[in-house]
Amino acid sequence: MTDAIEQIAARLERLHPRLIDLSLDRLRTLLSRLGHPERRLPPVIHVAGTNGKGSTCAFIRAMAEAAGLRVHVYTSPHLVRFNERIRIAGSLVSDDRLIAAMERIERINDNAPITVFEVITATAFDLFAETAADLCILEVGLGGRGDATNVIDTPAACAITSISLDHRELLGPTVEIIAGEKAGIMKPGIPVAIGDQPDDVRRILLDRATALNTPVRLRGREWDIALTPGGFRYEDALGTVETPAPSLPGLFQQDNAGIAITALRAAALPHNPAGLARAEWPARLQRLHGDLARLLPPDWELWLDGGHNPGAGIVLAEHLRGWADRPVHLIVGMKQAKDSAEFLRPLLPLAETTWAVQEPGQHSALPVEAIIAASGNIARPGPRVADALRNIPRGASPARVLICGSLYLAGEILKLDGRAA
Repeated sequence: MTDAIEQIAARLERLHPRLIDLSLDRLRTLLSRLGHPERRLPPVIHVAGTNGKGSTCAFIRAMAEAAGLRVHVYTSPHLVRFNERIRIAGSLVSDDRLIAAMERIERINDNAPITVFEVITATAFDLFAETAADLCILEVGLGGRGDATNVIDTPAACAITSISLDHRELLGPTVEIIAGEKAGIMKPGIPVAIGDQPDDVRRILLDRATALNTPVRLRGREWDIALTPGGFRYEDALGTVETPAPSLPGLFQQDNAGIAITALRAAALPHNPAGLARAEWPARLQRLHGDLARLLPPDWELWLDGGHNPGAGIVLAEHLRGWADRPVHLIVGMKQAKDSAEFLRPLLPLAETTWAVQEPGQHSALPVEAIIAASGNIARPGPRVADALRNIPRGASPARVLICGSLYLAGEILKLDGRAA
């Protein structure tokens, strides 16, 4: 983040006592003062969920762009540069344009109480409304019902990815309550694409859709997707589509790719499934090749994933089982307030060694000692990632190292490895 953007964010943080406040009235007032840019957007696909939102947005964008569409994208959080959050007609917003837009909106807001995320969201809408495009992809920041992105009244389609426990301090203590919050993005008459869900979550989502008269496209009922030797086979009432293997690794991406196709078909927007092979989304099972990777033997692999909640732990463990040809070493750094023990539980039995780390620039990082305690004292102290990479025991055969536990850690890792996100 540039100094100017940091200064704007610091000023905005003083306008509201809470960093996150899940309500929409403040943003609606600001958008009214801006002339309602949210009403001047191209067709919107709105994406909510616990895990897989960012990957699904990346797949939607890649398939739409492969069909020649100009696409706006709004996601969060950023990993390395603040600009990653706002992509205007295919290109990340420039520093100058972002700063000018944020300063203008700050003046128009005139010190009224508002959260930083609400101002960023208004900034994205304002920038998107200035530039012609064919599609706008909005990723929910937190929850759904009260998230700032939910001021869009009539999206072309909605999408809900895998739901599990996360942000319980803000969304509620049970997966059923959290599912109800995510279901808050549904709108009457607007189709919603839903991926694979636990039974209790599926019931909540379907009940909400019935109450709103929302057309549902549910995996296993209206659509499905399966592995083929060359990629995936997608099927729905419109027919069968053969797709290439997505560029983002992990069997769990099958569900995200299917949700993306379903949302685009529900919105009746042009798309080319070949784009799945060109999707980009950093820190989602991303292999690293830079400065950090060079601390390992040349025949070893270094991977990075931003997964950080119990649901992510489960899907990462499934992927690790497919890495049985080599020993796997885990390096884990987490954010405070995350359920570290539940994230680690499925992963620890699959790891040769586990290392707890905390990078100096890592936002709200959980102390190394707390991660070790959450692991049942299995993890060893890094205490930094580079220390752990140097201290992992070198066996006779090559191995893999997976750094995981936090998107904020992932951002620091991308900087240390010498790669922009």
